[in-house]
Amino acid sequence: MSCDLPTEHTGSVSRPIVRRRRGVSTVVTDRVVEEFPIALVFNGISHAVMMATPLDLEAFAVGFALTEGIVERAADIYDLEVFMHADSAEVQLTIAQPAFLQLKGKRRALAGRTGCGVCGIESIELLDLQPQKIARRKGAADVSPSAIESAARELPGRQILMRETGGIHAAAWCKPDGSIVEVFEDVGRHNALDKLIGGLARRREDMQDGFVFLSSRASYELVRKAARMNIALLATISAPTSLAIDIAQRAGMRLLSFCRQDGFVEYTANDPPHPVRQPASTATVSTDAAQANGPNPAPFDNGF
Repeated sequence: MSCDLPTEHTGSVSRPIVRRRRGVSTVVTDRVVEEFPIALVFNGISHAVMMATPLDLEAFAVGFALTEGIVERAADIYDLEVFMHADSAEVQLTIAQPAFLQLKGKRRALAGRTGCGVCGIESIELLDLQPQKIARRKGAADVSPSAIESAARELPGRQILMRETGGIHAAAWCKPDGSIVEVFEDVGRHNALDKLIGGLARRREDMQDGFVFLSSRASYELVRKAARMNIALLATISAPTSLAIDIAQRAGMRLLSFCRQDGFVEYTANDPPHPVRQPASTATVSTDAAQANGPNPAPFDNGF
């Protein structure tokens, strides 16, 4: 990693605040999550500027290149350098020429915002909403409810920056028994997932030998990124969107949401996305979701 300034980042910074409670004002300092513009440059051409937390940027860049379909495998990334500036960062990647030519042909320029996965798309056709079926070599279908509950129980203790700031997402890689192997945090939920996938790819981890657990809702781009990496099970703390469910069904992915220490709601069963079963299962899902979300949501659920 190359840096042009000796800037150290921990993922959070101190800011002065005035805390007002029960009519009493107290001047203190608080920790808030860092948010930086991160430029991703491929073969000398700037492709994306994403708002992200300036940690694990090598993993972030590799994961972004993979989950956005810029490269098919990590081996197509020949070189990677990170340049940290006072209030921004740049990651320069050198990728295989065929991948670079395909990237140029897409004519896609992103101007990222926190929580936004499609900024700058030139047309609806470029959204790529038709994933290939996941090739199941391992047993995502055999991951038990107790494994999901175990991951939900362990994740809060692994969210270091969440405890400091209260405003950051986490993406965890879990073994089939629910034990958490690794956690990456970022101000953007899709960035956290990219960091996780990049980290797994750099270690050559088998991404079918486990599942991803996210401290967020299940939006379409998260499901699409996971499907592109052949990840067969995605679990989230908050609700899914309709498009996320549809894409998961098309990919043959298990999608579990409202995951808590005492249960979850499963939204896919390898059925085609249409027609939706009527009316009993819809009512059951709605009731289960309401009960799972309940009056006491998990304390680490950012809800967006």
